[in-house]
Amino acid sequence: MATQKTTGITSGMKGSPPFLKWPGGKRRVVPHLLPHLNLPVKRLVEPFCGGCALSLAVADQAESFWLNDLNADLINLLQRIKDDPQTIIQKGKAYFTPDKNDEAVYYRLRDRFNASDVQLARATLFLYLNRHGYNGLCRYNADGGFNVPFGRYASPHFPETEIKAAAPTLSCAEITALDFEEVMDACGPRDVVYCDPPYVPLSVTASFTSYSAGGFGLKEQERLAAAAERAAARGALVVVSNHDTPLTRELYKSTYIVCIESIDVRRNISCDGDNRGLVKELIAAYSPLRQISR
Repeated sequence: MATQKTTGITSGMKGSPPFLKWPGGKRRVVPHLLPHLNLPVKRLVEPFCGGCALSLAVADQAESFWLNDLNADLINLLQRIKDDPQTIIQKGKAYFTPDKNDEAVYYRLRDRFNASDVQLARATLFLYLNRHGYNGLCRYNADGGFNVPFGRYASPHFPETEIKAAAPTLSCAEITALDFEEVMDACGPRDVVYCDPPYVPLSVTASFTSYSAGGFGLKEQERLAAAAERAAARGALVVVSNHDTPLTRELYKSTYIVCIESIDVRRNISCDGDNRGLVKELIAAYSPLRQISR
């Protein structure tokens, strides 16, 4: 039977910070993840890489990385930085001027982004929208148009230092836009896989309809749990984050589970300040060694 524990935030993170603002980003959670990752590793795989907080934080602890996400604009930006970080910095910085930190200008540039099919232009505009849009949200309408409103920040930060620090990590990364199951089914011995999927609702008051409409419902959560078990059976170490709910505790029951840890994480993207308190998150570790942690 796997142990269940609650620990506090530890210090000593290395590597570089994320260059993107990302809802649910794991920078604050990295200290909780480190004890489960058996670092250093041959390859660190993130099937839901998002802002890449974990890979960037442990950049010196893995020989290579596999960064995957279904967000094509995110993957395009990562690939452009991998191929030519200086061009992204040069062209991206041009959008971070006082005259472009304006609501009307933001919406014009958002329209330009949505109309463009030039990958370099989309990458630099995506970086602008990420830093000038509301709370760093990344949201699209039914037609695929980016529709996050203006964020009203005094002086959005251009992450030049962070991009330069991330470039060496991206240079040794495989960057893909595949279904998470395809990625996980390609993992095996000497791989460490960290999964940060869209989370299940915290409570029964959350609408399961809207939860499913986003494309990651119960079926996908079940596919993820099954893929984690298969990867562990092939020799990979798999760590999964999610909300701590009865559903996730039921999903992550496996003979390969060696640790389930419950942690407190501060919610920071709610529009309602009263809802930015601590929530329970779950870290589930699957190990091919089947050694029960004590």
